[in-house]
Amino acid sequence: MSSPPSEPQPPDPDHFDDDDYPAYTMGRAAEMTGATPAFLRALGEAEMITPRRSEGGHRRYSRHQLRIAARARELVDQGAPVDAACRIVMLEDQLEEARRVNNELRGTGGISAIADTETMFKGPPVQANSNN
Repeated sequence: MSSPPSEPQPPDPDHFDDDDYPAYTMGRAAEMTGATPAFLRALGEAEMITPRRSEGGHRRYSRHQLRIAARARELVDQGAPVDAACRIVMLEDQLEEARRVNNELRGTGGISAIADTETMFKGPPVQANSNN
């Protein structure tokens, strides 16, 4: 006795705007980024992106992951090795996050302690020795 097929579920409108929702298959991800599936697998092996898996075990990529893959591909196309491209993209992401946090803190006034620390290190200008 087999169970009846499950009814299709209506789409979740929250997923339409979710950059982290794994909506794209490997083939579609490769097409969208202009990369090969092998390149996407290499990014996964380098732990640059970690696609989720469907119930059938297939890789599924989010828009955020596709942006990372496209940037890494751009760097590789410019001659960077895959591992260097991955490192550059990670550093770019960290810098972007630091800037976002910095802007948030500036907006809430929480940055004053950081600004005070910066002025402590400025001090008077250093004079060069002149032996004339």
